[in-house]
Amino acid sequence: MGDMSPIRKSVSICNMEVWNDSCSVEELEYSIGHGATGATTNPVIVLNVLKKEMPLWEGRIKEIIAEMPEAGEVEVAWKLIEEMAVKGAEILKPVFDREKGLKGRISIQTNAQLYRNAGAMAEQAVKFSTLAPNMMVKMPTTAAGIKAFEEATYRGVNINATVCFTVPQAVAVAEAVERGLKRREAEGKDVSKMTPVCTIMVGRLDDWLKVVAGKQGIVTTPGVLDWAGVAAFKNAYKIYKEKGFRTRLLSAAYRNHLHWSQIIGDDIVQTIPCDWQKKFNGSDVPVEVTIDRPVDPAVLKELQDKFPDFNRAYGAYTMKPEEFDFYGATARTLRGFIDGYHELLGIIKDFMLPNPDKK
Repeated sequence: MGDMSPIRKSVSICNMEVWNDSCSVEELEYSIGHGATGATTNPVIVLNVLKKEMPLWEGRIKEIIAEMPEAGEVEVAWKLIEEMAVKGAEILKPVFDREKGLKGRISIQTNAQLYRNAGAMAEQAVKFSTLAPNMMVKMPTTAAGIKAFEEATYRGVNINATVCFTVPQAVAVAEAVERGLKRREAEGKDVSKMTPVCTIMVGRLDDWLKVVAGKQGIVTTPGVLDWAGVAAFKNAYKIYKEKGFRTRLLSAAYRNHLHWSQIIGDDIVQTIPCDWQKKFNGSDVPVEVTIDRPVDPAVLKELQDKFPDFNRAYGAYTMKPEEFDFYGATARTLRGFIDGYHELLGIIKDFMLPNPDKK
């Protein structure tokens, strides 16, 4: 494969996709140049893109405020979020057209504050799905989210389940999507262009177990905790294949090269931050199909022996949906997303009502 970059090679040796983990125009163009066929956003990503590319958006924010004279910062912020997603969708539209609608989508995330309200999430998902033909909608994998995935899928939305870290969450998502697809099929509605995905935020599972280890004084073999997310992803992938789910698994939240190099395989999506793509492209890490390679049994045993929260994350039905909201990684991530949303609102408020105490 000659001069092919490692990222491009990873999608060339198997039926895998790489997406850019941002709606940044500059980053998305880099990613597409290395074989990316999609993109994702969330409140924190939108906030970071806005900070990084403020000159591109400052004028438009002021225009939106002028165009919506009765709107508060919430309405202005969501108008901006939608426009940023649509801009990314436009960049990906040639990929979407070339791949006949099976690739080239961008994900926009519903309001994280709705995580307990299945109906509100499903309604926002349906609305967002109409913003562009290649739009996909992210919702959190909470108890209410599982219900929303089924309903939104039934109503024709391509869903991306996010705030998901564990095998039981991933299995519940796939089962909900199957119910939604079957309801559509029973009514003769088309499902041929529906490409649902379920994210496992592999690095955030590692993060959570490291927090647990710190709080409880658990000593681990160096490097063991970097395999937790990979192990959960590999087990979920095996279950998905055994059950024939039509949802694909997506990996996110990169912390090291294992989160890329150890989960390369068919029917997988990897949504990689641009900075990590550049690191991987500059590395000498071997690019091979690895998804079916088992995690070292000694590593798996140590995780299982020392961390009940790893065991909850690893089995197919080791948690019920009503437990999802209170799993440590879920609560931490939802709080972070909601905090990022509030910070974004603060930036918009400063445009609308500048602080007179500041220069």
